[in-house]
Amino acid sequence: MTTSVARITTITARSSTSFEDAVQAGLARASSTLRNVQSAWVKEQKIDVRDGVASAYQVTMEVTFVLDD
Repeated sequence: MTTSVARITTITARSSTSFEDAVQAGLARASSTLRNVQSAWVKEQKIDVRDGVASAYQVTMEVTFVLDD
């Protein structure tokens, strides 16, 4: 039987385009720094508003990655 141990880290990412773009940017950055990224949970979403219009989208994510043996 194989076992694995994972760690969770919290990251925040922003985009001027959309929540989806913020998620993708955050995952891309996490994957470039962390090995074995397995999943992410979007914990919080926030919109900055300027002059009545959404100006930035921010997500806070819990990213899970498996530790090397």
